Amino acid sequence: MSRIFWDTNIFIYLFEDFGELSKAAASLRTRMLARGDRLLTSTLTLGEILVKPLEAGDLELCTKYEEAIASSSLVIPFDQNAAKIYASIRRDRALRGPDAIQLSCAAAARTDLFVTNDARLQGKQVAGIHFIVPLEQAPL
Repeated sequence: MSRIFWDTNIFIYLFEDFGELSKAAASLRTRMLARGDRLLTSTLTLGEILVKPLEAGDLELCTKYEEAIASSSLVIPFDQNAAKIYASIRRDRALRGPDAIQLSCAAAARTDLFVTNDARLQGKQVAGIHFIVPLEQAPL
């Protein structure tokens, strides 16, 4: 059983129609369930994923997304431990604040695999995260 953290974009692919990316996200989730892997994400993911439904005034979709994430994932808070890790990660000024929050939450949770399609994060080395990979290269 592995601890696999999904960046926001992977959930968006799962919930919305992004063609091949959506198929890849669904396939990854199926493989994770078959293996008994634990899905992790952060409270930032929830905040980011609710922006567009809130802009559209779609409170029903907001509730659907919140329930889907809460029922399928361990949602990691940006707490004091994650904040300390964040400070270390942000020394790399090439990383944006939200990306560093995602990485710090994943690191605080001792993540085996961080899955993203954000090219700026791929290949980064972060203590507490074994591997950071793009969706299509998730080794499951």
